[in-house]
Amino acid sequence: MALARIARSNLRRSGVSVGSNVHEKNMFNERTYTTKGSLPSHVDGPFSYISRNKEQNNMNFSKRGITGTAFHQLPNTQRVVEESESEFEDDPTRYAGLEATKPGEKPRVVVLGTGWAACRFLKGLDTRIYDVVCISPRNHMVFTPLLASTCVGTLEFRSVAEPVGRIQDALAKEPNSYFFLASCTGVDTNKHEVYCEAVTNGGLSKEPYQFKVAYDKLVIAAGAEPLTFGIKGVKEHAFFLREVYHAQEIRKRLLLNLMLSENPGISEEEKKRLLHCVVIGGGPTGVEFSGELSDFITRDVRERYTHVKDYIHVTLIEANEILSSFDVGLRQYATKHLTKSGVCLMRGVVKEVHPQKIVLSDGTEVPYGLLVWSTGVGPSEFVKTLNLPSSPGGRIGVDGWMRVPSVEDVFALGDCAGFLEQTGRPVLPALAQVAERQGKFLVELFNKIGKQNGGKALSADGITLGEQFVYKHMGSMASVGAYKALVDLRQSKDAKGLSLAGFVSWLIWRSAYLTRVLSWRNRFYVAVNWGTTFVFGRDNSRIG
Repeated sequence: MALARIARSNLRRSGVSVGSNVHEKNMFNERTYTTKGSLPSHVDGPFSYISRNKEQNNMNFSKRGITGTAFHQLPNTQRVVEESESEFEDDPTRYAGLEATKPGEKPRVVVLGTGWAACRFLKGLDTRIYDVVCISPRNHMVFTPLLASTCVGTLEFRSVAEPVGRIQDALAKEPNSYFFLASCTGVDTNKHEVYCEAVTNGGLSKEPYQFKVAYDKLVIAAGAEPLTFGIKGVKEHAFFLREVYHAQEIRKRLLLNLMLSENPGISEEEKKRLLHCVVIGGGPTGVEFSGELSDFITRDVRERYTHVKDYIHVTLIEANEILSSFDVGLRQYATKHLTKSGVCLMRGVVKEVHPQKIVLSDGTEVPYGLLVWSTGVGPSEFVKTLNLPSSPGGRIGVDGWMRVPSVEDVFALGDCAGFLEQTGRPVLPALAQVAERQGKFLVELFNKIGKQNGGKALSADGITLGEQFVYKHMGSMASVGAYKALVDLRQSKDAKGLSLAGFVSWLIWRSAYLTRVLSWRNRFYVAVNWGTTFVFGRDNSRIG
């Protein structure tokens, strides 16, 4: 063991490039590779992959950013090496990774996430100044305002997913810019490094596959997680609606229940349970999903599932009032319209969730076949583990320039960030327009800093940052189904402004979101899907 420790100490101290031809019988080594995708057997770039093997090696490390050392194994030390293998597995020096940038190279910006804030930042970043690395467990941005429409077949899933490589093409084309399909597990602000775990789903022989990335500037835009309030059974039995795969699972369960309910021998009570769709949460997402579902039932289910058309119904449960941030008149309109469309509105608080029923705080039991949970979002487990200042509500605390105080070169934005209490600013709501506006502000700030040679780590001191971020609310919109929608153009809940409801609002809603879809490709998809659904109805194929 002592000999193995000496070997590792020697390895840590070594920071120079070396060349060697070493055979299996007399060496214990760490090899370094470069890759942008799969891991080849040669080196060409700054990405280093470190592994142990016992095969014959020919190594020639001459490219920038590649460090390694050949350690010659003494006789009879193989057993010592094998005994220390488990200890070596936990050694942080064995992480593969992108090393720190060198003088003369472009500064590296690492972005965690592919949500609204991250993608707006990526889209505007000047890649003539910066190299960019994006790390996220998904390789696309989700256009969340239209996600509910995919659950019932109004839109196809690819219509609301924008590949991150199309948003910032440097991730696919520039030699020193990368997208890594991974989850960030930790941040070392002193070393300017992030530690990640690849999302492999069994695709690699080594699980988990971990690596590190050094940064000059770090932008944390990791989003948030659905709030469950610690209620028993929610995570196990409810569906959320924040990702494309969530919508896919909801669609499969909905169609499965429709088809199962037509099988012979199913009791009346079981049919009612299978075809009872319960939505928890009366915010915009819950209301829009309820409206889409009621529209699907009215136009498609009653025509194509005539044997069970009278059993399917929707219940929306909210603790207070639906659409609480909207104008009072719009809330009343939404309540009347949803009720008229067949949606049962209940006021209550969920106590616990079981596989086939939920229990409310007053003891009421509500059986269900499909349960969709939409009660807002809160800090993710990753954000909670970071040793960074916190804002009220547990988000990462930032100042007026979206910087994280007390650490250098770290910024946060979107649903995972909130203004620190000492700034005197309120924590902004977790809305797409807030995140997008913050991304636009920060990328302009980064481009300004980069042009003044402040992009490198610890080099932005003395640069004037300019005006702080100011958010102005542009209004809210929500669809309630049957070609009806709400448009609230007030800048705040208590302010006065224009409020519309009805068919005209629905046209405004569709037009606004169609123009906000990021690419012309997806705008075309959305427009074609809407037209196809209007003429032929929704597709009810259950795939998968």
